[in-house]
Amino acid sequence: METTLTSKNLFTGKVLTLTLDTVALDNGSEASREVIRHKGACCVIPLTDDGKVICVKQYRYPYAEELIEIPAGKLDPGESPETCARRELKEETGAAAEKLTYLGCYYGSPAILDERIHMYLAEDLTFGEQHLDEDEFLSVEAYPIETLVNLILEGKIPDGKTQAAVLRAYLMRKEKQS
Repeated sequence: METTLTSKNLFTGKVLTLTLDTVALDNGSEASREVIRHKGACCVIPLTDDGKVICVKQYRYPYAEELIEIPAGKLDPGESPETCARRELKEETGAAAEKLTYLGCYYGSPAILDERIHMYLAEDLTFGEQHLDEDEFLSVEAYPIETLVNLILEGKIPDGKTQAAVLRAYLMRKEKQS
C-alpha cells in the first residue's frame, strides 16, 4: 500500500487532471507519483443477431492514425456507466440495445492513469440515426466477431479496450455454445 501525503494539481483540462503526488511507501520512504485523473468511460460491443460487431473507425490524434474501435466515450457528470454505454452506442452507431450485459472494468494504463472503462455487450439491437458530437468524425463498419478476434491476434487492432472487450465477449459466446 502507498499512502498519499500531498497532492499538487499540475494541470486541469476538459477531460483530465494531472497531479503530482507524494506518497509514503511500506518501507517508510517517500516517492513521487505523476497521476492522470479521469472521470471514467464506457465501451460497448454492439453484437448483431448474425454475429457481427458494429465498430467505428476514427482518426486518433496521439497516434496519427485511423483505428478500428468499438463505440466508447467518457462518463458525463453524475451519469451511470450503463446510461453512458447506451448513450454512446446510440450517438456513434445509431443503435439501441434491448439487452446490455456488463463485462467488467478495464484499466488502460494503471501505473499513471486512474481511468476505469466499463465494458458492455449490447445485443438485440435496433437501428436509427447517429448523433455524433460536433468534433467527432467516424465511420461505422460491421465485422464478424471471429474476424475481429483474428485482427486482434494479428496486431491490427492496437486499442486495448477493444481487444479486452471483444476477446471477453468472444470467449463468453464460445463458452455458452459448448
